[in-house]
Formats: sequence, structure tokens, C-alpha cells
Amino acid sequence: MSAEAHEKVEVIQLPNTLRAKVGGRMAAIDLEMIAKAEAALDDLSSHFSDWMADEVAKVEAAYARMKTEGLNPQTLENVYLCVHDLKGLGTTYGYPLVTRISASFCRMCDEVVKRNQAPMVLVTAHMETIRIIIRDEIKSEDHPVGTVLAKTLEDRVTEHLTQIGCAS
Repeated sequence: MSAEAHEKVEVIQLPNTLRAKVGGRMAAIDLEMIAKAEAALDDLSSHFSDWMADEVAKVEAAYARMKTEGLNPQTLENVYLCVHDLKGLGTTYGYPLVTRISASFCRMCDEVVKRNQAPMVLVTAHMETIRIIIRDEIKSEDHPVGTVLAKTLEDRVTEHLTQIGCAS
């Protein structure tokens, strides 16, 4: 760079208004409030297994209906909506692999065009994998069998979406 180029540079210092926007200094951390929150979460966590069972029952019912009525965009959308809920709750309820498998399923079915072409074999594989994870209470996100199942499903979904021109 020439000396002439350096002369044309002007540095503008903007004021830091973040502190004014958040009310100045942050209050001290209240350790007692943190302890109360942790205790409340511990109390709630005793219900996580029951709540997860309720969510899985919804998925199972939607899936059973789909098997009875046939795979079509409406029945698959019902399954998708239930699995989408699982995706959001799995990790919270102690089942991170359920979240991962559910995310794979949702990626495969999150648009009507994708649902119209979803293969039953992949739908079933996702449902069975979720069922196994819950049945065997696989709560570790690095469980050796669980991670292989998750990766395999993710790869098959990617292959499927590429084949139908919906890879993202």
C-alpha cells in the first residue's frame, strides 16, 4: 500500500451504547436464586420420563394411523408434527438422540413436496429408532449404537433428498 492510501483512511469511533440500553451495570448474580431454580428443575425432572412417554405415545398413535390409512401427505404431516415436538423436547427430557433422530425425520418431511416423496422405509426406520432409544433408555448422545443409527439415518435422508432434488 502506498503512503497516499494511508492518508485517505479515517477511523470513526462509535460510542458504546450497550450499557445504556441494558440499564448500566449488571446486578450481582444471586446464588440463592440460582439454587432455587436448580431445585425446581430437579423437581420437574422427576416427571421427564412420564412426559416423554406421553410424547412418544402421540407419535406412535399418528404412526399407527398412517400405517392403517396409508402413507400420504396428510397422515405423514400428522406424524411429522408429533415428531417435531419430540425434536424440541428430546434433549430437555434427557434423550438427545431422540432430538437428533427427530431432526433427521423433520428434515425429510418439513415441506409438502418432501412429504409427497418420503419413502415408507425411511419413515419406519426413524420410528423404530426412536422406539428403541426410548425402550432401552439410551440417554447418552454418544452411545455407540445410537450414534451409528443416527448417522445412518441422516445419511439416508441426505441421499433421498438429493435424489428428489431437495438437498439442502
